Amino acid sequence: MGGQIIVNVILDTLAPRPPVRPRPPVGSTNEAVRTAWIERTLQTLPAGWRILDAGAGEQPYRRHCAHLDYVAQDVARYDGEGDGAGLHTGQWNRAGLDIICDITNIPEPDASYDAILCTEVLEHLPNPLSAIDEFCRLLKPHGHLIVTAPFCSLTHFAPEHFATGFSRYFYQTHLEQRGFEIVDLAYNGNYFEYIAQEIRRLSGVASQYAAAHLSRADRRAIDQLLATLQRCSDADAGSHDLLHFGCHVHAVRKAA
Repeated sequence: MGGQIIVNVILDTLAPRPPVRPRPPVGSTNEAVRTAWIERTLQTLPAGWRILDAGAGEQPYRRHCAHLDYVAQDVARYDGEGDGAGLHTGQWNRAGLDIICDITNIPEPDASYDAILCTEVLEHLPNPLSAIDEFCRLLKPHGHLIVTAPFCSLTHFAPEHFATGFSRYFYQTHLEQRGFEIVDLAYNGNYFEYIAQEIRRLSGVASQYAAAHLSRADRRAIDQLLATLQRCSDADAGSHDLLHFGCHVHAVRKAA
């Protein structure tokens, strides 16, 4: 009897294993989708326009503004480590900024810019509406505002993290009150995509905050759940109304 068990174990070990299926992409495209939208939108701006990249940070979009007169502004306080809470980058390059100042008080004359780009910045401002008011001052009539911010986000860049929940209603209310017409409002992701993104973080968060390491069975369960979320996302019919990564907004300031 014992010999038969050993033989079965050996045969099971030698048996060909099914190929490991790659994880579906659900929950992994947040940044890529946002970047692609920003690049496309920047390309619609006329050559020679003066554009302010407000809260430019490491200026990832400078290279997509080669046809524009690009100016980078940032408060330049974040160093990659912050106060250690939440998510951090470890390093942060603040070189090459054109203007270092508070985003709500930029030392430029009224109507200085044809366009303003502000990506993933509003959540890092104690008073985001004050920044939008400053954009109104700096933009020419018919100037363009390109803005993205998280609808929901984990704590990051702390202590410079003050808000989340920038829904379409935020933009529709506050931009329209300030004389903007929204010409494009795109949702990034949906409920299933967002849940999948956080499930992908589980291993790292469990290790950091619970001193736990996921077993092989845990990882298989995650793979199965991601496959389910991919099927749901493929069939999605509007769950972004409930939850999504963030809105991408292109607005035009009306004439005074």
